Amino acid sequence: MKRQQQSTGWASDELAAIEATDELEIAPRRRDGTLRRPVPIWVVRAGSELYVRAAYGPGTGWHRVARASRDGRIRAGGVEKDVTIEDVDDAVNDLVDAAYRTKYSRYAASIVDGITGAEARSTTLRLVPRAQTDDVPPTRENT
Repeated sequence: MKRQQQSTGWASDELAAIEATDELEIAPRRRDGTLRRPVPIWVVRAGSELYVRAAYGPGTGWHRVARASRDGRIRAGGVEKDVTIEDVDDAVNDLVDAAYRTKYSRYAASIVDGITGAEARSTTLRLVPRAQTDDVPPTRENT
């Protein structure tokens, strides 16, 4: 089956599978090249992009490592990918807020308000898939 690629590098079936899940597991890469233990976080799709936020603020362990390394691995909906982790322009936050409010509307308003509040907005990161290569950095699983 041929995948339709999006401009961001995500295949349309990957975007759909990840969008359909409640949580994504993210394992940011440490300075020594190993992956942190995966942690579950909420993920949203806005257009052909995927975004995550640190619900407990910028000091959260996974977020600090992700922002420092700009590199990690995600797993959700049967999709596992190495990703580049990018900061976003503040202008995208309204779209990301709307995506969070729509996707997670079944949760209490106080929970969704937390992930769309000013502190969480400041932690917004875009996940961009990296091209797969044979040169795989070491992880706990393959060392």
